[in-house]
Amino acid sequence: MSILNVEHLTHGFGDRAIFNDVSFRLLPGEHIGLVGANGEGKSTFMNIITGKLTPDEGKVEWAKRVRVGYLDQHTVLQAGMTVRQVLSSAFDFLYEMETQMNEICDKMGEATEEELEAYMEELGTIQDLLTMHDFYMIDTKVEEVARALGLTEIGLERDVTELSGGQRTKVLLGKLLLEKPDILLLDEPTNYLDAEHIEWLKRYLNDYENAFILISHDIPFLNSVINLIYHMDNKELNRYVGDYDKFQEVYAMKKSQLEAAYNKQQKEIADLKDFVARNKARVATRNMAMSRQKKLDKMDVIELAAEKPKPEFHFKEARTPGRVLFQTHDLVIGYDAPLSKPLNLTMERGQKIALIGANGIGKTTLLKSLLGLIPAVSGATEQGDYLEIGYFEQEMSGDGSNTCIQEIWQEFPGFSQYEVRSALAKCGLTTKHIESLVKVLSGGEQAKVRLCKLINRPTNVLVLDEPTNHLDVDAKDELKRALIAYKGSILMVCHEPEFYDGLASEVWDLSKWTTLVTG
Repeated sequence: MSILNVEHLTHGFGDRAIFNDVSFRLLPGEHIGLVGANGEGKSTFMNIITGKLTPDEGKVEWAKRVRVGYLDQHTVLQAGMTVRQVLSSAFDFLYEMETQMNEICDKMGEATEEELEAYMEELGTIQDLLTMHDFYMIDTKVEEVARALGLTEIGLERDVTELSGGQRTKVLLGKLLLEKPDILLLDEPTNYLDAEHIEWLKRYLNDYENAFILISHDIPFLNSVINLIYHMDNKELNRYVGDYDKFQEVYAMKKSQLEAAYNKQQKEIADLKDFVARNKARVATRNMAMSRQKKLDKMDVIELAAEKPKPEFHFKEARTPGRVLFQTHDLVIGYDAPLSKPLNLTMERGQKIALIGANGIGKTTLLKSLLGLIPAVSGATEQGDYLEIGYFEQEMSGDGSNTCIQEIWQEFPGFSQYEVRSALAKCGLTTKHIESLVKVLSGGEQAKVRLCKLINRPTNVLVLDEPTNHLDVDAKDELKRALIAYKGSILMVCHEPEFYDGLASEVWDLSKWTTLVTG
């Protein structure tokens, strides 16, 4: 019995088709990895199956009474709510049942014997449901999940709008896990999560008995929790049994078989066309030529999908800076309250540093303090001579109402139309993407637009805040290659050890300097 049935799904944005006649079935207990390059429609698919988007064609059917939990990167948390309130809202349906139960109890005093029997039965059912969902242990469960995700240290009475990106993800994830839905839909859950909590989530998903669909470009994480891959590619959705590595093996084999069949058929077509052209005018061979023409007309022509543009990142390098790039003197970072002990740090020319540590510990705050974008709580930061800094922020600024072309032109007014288009194409964006508004692009495509700005300005220091978030596997590999080749210095916040291994010459763990209790 399937939990979800999707039949003949077709959808697009403007003249850009995303799906063409896609069908999909989810069975109980399936742990699915939904993979594909940036912009292939993974998040769109999630929005369609959760009813946030209506498809152009096709139908989406859920089994009756299925509770779906969706971790969406773009959920807005309500100002004024505390972390505890958001987590407890996972049990709203149980609080409603309790209200129903109290209403029934009030009616019992004046009920007839017949009504009383019906009320008792209903009361028993509600009571069973409340017990089954651990209603009388809600506070304990909230505390337990909050502790596991490191939310206790942040403070359960904190207003959710004060939280960092990673802390927000954790709150949403905590609420979702407390809801214990029949199916989990997770869109890039490891973005912004630190290594310790990725490990915790890995264990949780491995023990999770219900079905889930997971979108992730973090391959080691994906491999450790799923048993099926659905690959979104070229407007199609194909199923592969096994993990991501197994899928890659089978996909490569299928691709080479298709190419071989295509080449064989192309040769056959060329031979047939040649025979027809040479023989159709001669009486003796006209019939043979016509039968070959018929064969040509009936032939089911194999088509190869257009190759996806692979990104190419080459950072432009500015003049050599002074020996010391950043130096701090008893620097205490933070906003209203201090987040660190007094820091005396020095970053020298040629260093490539990965900055790690738990969420909300102040990694982004440290970067912004070094760049002079926010004031220090106390102490000072000194920047070296001749710095040409390239800064990659965690999130895109602006409302995204520019097209990609306008976005790059604003940054580089001297570029010709051709230069703007080719700069974006080099970052792996197609003509349709380049002409789209930034806000309709996927998170990964938006990141490529921001990288385009970064690589076209000469720099000697790169300050990168979670540059791998949202990027697909090809883009991530190419970015790592380009950063290794970069002759300048790098200071980078990153939660993926396999990305900074072999790239960073040093790792600074901010948890050693923080004033926060981490866990």
